[in-house]
Amino acid sequence: MAPTPPRTEDSAMASDKAAALALTPVSRETEERLDCFVTLLREWQAKTNLVAPSTLPHLWTRHIADSLQLLSLAPSAKIWIDLGSGGGFPGVVLACALAETPGAKVHLVERIAKKAAFLREAIRLTGAPGAVHLADIGDTVERFAGPVDCVTARAVAPLNQLIGFAEPLVKQGAKALFLKGQDVEAELTEATKYWKIEPKLHSSRTGGQGWIVELDRIERRNASAD
Repeated sequence: MAPTPPRTEDSAMASDKAAALALTPVSRETEERLDCFVTLLREWQAKTNLVAPSTLPHLWTRHIADSLQLLSLAPSAKIWIDLGSGGGFPGVVLACALAETPGAKVHLVERIAKKAAFLREAIRLTGAPGAVHLADIGDTVERFAGPVDCVTARAVAPLNQLIGFAEPLVKQGAKALFLKGQDVEAELTEATKYWKIEPKLHSSRTGGQGWIVELDRIERRNASAD
């Protein structure tokens, strides 16, 4: 049995959880699934680096609320693809929140076997509607069959590269929502050298310098025209 965390740590996490759920309210059922997910993540974090250790005291606000806020930008989306799911953000969190939505499913793409194993366990224990794909992002996107409503990614790759991954899905009607940090403007400047895009920028509800880049259209620039 794992040792009981110090009471001060539990108190800090409870306070952080309350702050997160005030920012991004969820149903009682979703809260229970997220509690299960957080417990599992803390157990696995001891042996696998799933999130930056410095962010653990603020796991709910830094990671869970940060993920949940995407739902308000695509409220009717049911089929999601999360590229480079890693520790489950935003993919597992979205799946937990969508468990009560008929027909919803989140596809989690992760190339590292140990992290994919964690994601599978998280989906199993929470009962969330998810499927884990142990594969490179590019390979999965090219092979994916069926409609996709929304494609997401967080802390995976530069925006220029993410847009390339998402292009086939967005061309088929998906919305792209990418969680980025303070360097978003520089990343957008670089991306527009290669892509014709009309990004919408949303400031993160969780504060700090986080941003969400929303894309509904992606077109590759003609390199020969330069």
